[in-house]
Amino acid sequence: MTDAAALIAAARARLSGSPRERLGDWAAARRLFGFGRAPRIVPVGEVWHLGVLLIGDEAVYATGEVLRARTEAPRGYTAEAQRARSERAAAAARGGFADGEVLHLGAEELDLAALARGEASGPLCLVDGVPHVRWSASGAPRPLTDYLNEQLSLR
Repeated sequence: MTDAAALIAAARARLSGSPRERLGDWAAARRLFGFGRAPRIVPVGEVWHLGVLLIGDEAVYATGEVLRARTEAPRGYTAEAQRARSERAAAAARGGFADGEVLHLGAEELDLAALARGEASGPLCLVDGVPHVRWSASGAPRPLTDYLNEQLSLR
């Protein structure tokens, strides 16, 4: 198969029945009795995680930040980045994710129609008319068929 949409559809069929992970997005902060609420990350969909791709029922996404929700607790940090990541994990717990549940924040929806026209979309591109995926920033693109087969064999 050389059509990315057909490859993704075949992957969906192979993934049917396997566990999914949830997508999350920031919820608009509401005020309650005049007081602002702490920021929350709420569930917005379910996907199968295949490396740099997230495959949903209707869409395909590029993986964003992967978090594990956890309740807020006083912790000491050596870096501000650790503190910020912990705050995002706590926001996910406040938004309805179970403690320890994996979620994907900031996933970018990919345009398979643009790919069919020869344009790149996130980590997907066409090389000599064949869909390829760039699985790392420094790595060369590899055929999407091979990438999906490898990722599916790891399940």
